[in-house]
Amino acid sequence: MTFTAPRPTAARYAGLDGLRAVAVILVVVYHLFGPALLPGGFLGVDVFFVISGFLITSLLLREIAATGGIRLVEFWRRRARRLLPALLVVLAVCTSIAGLIGGDVLSGLGWQVLGALTFSYNWLALAGDTGYFAATTTELFRNVWSLAVEEQFYLLWPLILPLFLLLPRRMWRAAAAAILALASATVMAVVVSGGAGPATTAFSDAVTRAYFGTDTHAFGILLGVALAFALPALLDRIGERRGGLATGAGAIAVGGVIALALLSPGDGIATFPGVLLAASALTAVAILSAAVPGSRAGVMLDIAPLRWIGDRSYGIYLWHWPLLVLALAWLRGTGPDAGVPVGVGVGVLLTTLAAAELSYRFVETPLRRHGFRGTAARLGAAFRGSARVRARAVGAVAVTALFLGGSSAALAAAPGETSTEAAVAAGAAALEAVEE
Repeated sequence: MTFTAPRPTAARYAGLDGLRAVAVILVVVYHLFGPALLPGGFLGVDVFFVISGFLITSLLLREIAATGGIRLVEFWRRRARRLLPALLVVLAVCTSIAGLIGGDVLSGLGWQVLGALTFSYNWLALAGDTGYFAATTTELFRNVWSLAVEEQFYLLWPLILPLFLLLPRRMWRAAAAAILALASATVMAVVVSGGAGPATTAFSDAVTRAYFGTDTHAFGILLGVALAFALPALLDRIGERRGGLATGAGAIAVGGVIALALLSPGDGIATFPGVLLAASALTAVAILSAAVPGSRAGVMLDIAPLRWIGDRSYGIYLWHWPLLVLALAWLRGTGPDAGVPVGVGVGVLLTTLAAAELSYRFVETPLRRHGFRGTAARLGAAFRGSARVRARAVGAVAVTALFLGGSSAALAAAPGETSTEAAVAAGAAALEAVEE
């Protein structure tokens, strides 16, 4: 059976870097400066999900249109080259620093690193009954749960996409993806409503299950998929003469996402999935508006500061949370749940931007440009270069070895429970001994 190959789409879409910047700003402000400043900033993750679903599907459709198929190994290799280098650096550096600080920041470090490396963090966290919105322990790499959801999509979607292409029309494919998105949101609502009343442990567990689950939180990605399928037909219908209208729609959509982030989220289905689904739909509108010929929405989003942040958004997202956890553990002996002083938030923000820039310049860009083998070959060639070049190569290898050794030592020393959990267990054991 054959399918109709989609027509190629643009290699780059205007406004996406700016949308990435908006997404990461929402998440970072929410974490570093407290929910009081941006109560719903966590919905920035859903903005990322829509962008990922749209971009990956568009990329695969272009490949199918050009070659008639998908080179799976090459696709997965490109994803690994894009995601793994920065992630490995963050894991090695932050784990090593955690080893120097010691204490509760090391608790559960082994399974966290395993979850990050295997992109299964969300499911491992759920299996371990760790909360998100009402967490009692601070996980150093809690933020990588969303990367796990995206990577699971990257792994499965190229295998499933050909089934969608059996549908003869683009809009049918888009409708199928939209129906699945609605189903995912419905399952989230069912899981949340099935918990006990608010402020109970059962309810917190239900919200965490709904928020972390790939099945229950796939609607943003699927809306991005639907938009990628429908975009050519939508652009044909909108036409170039409606660029002004598209500009206004894009501005309203971005403003709507920010307005939702400013609202105090509820505990029920009005937020999970209500607000998250609304933010995802507005993100899809913003992407569509920026893609319309003659629209200024993409130009407005792609101003230089937002482009700079958007290019480094992956690194910013990776670094900000573990750096916050480490800073609070070192300076105050607490976690983010106990509050983040403004000075600490500002310091972590500046450190995050610096770390993301270094990662982008010296790790992500070279590996994206030259690949793993090419970068290794260039490093080998550096040892045969001038004295200055050799010194840089030796320094890079020494720093890598230092952090690998530090992270290994930290993992070996990581306790299975926090000091609080250990004290509770000891108290319970003592009470049992007295009763006996």
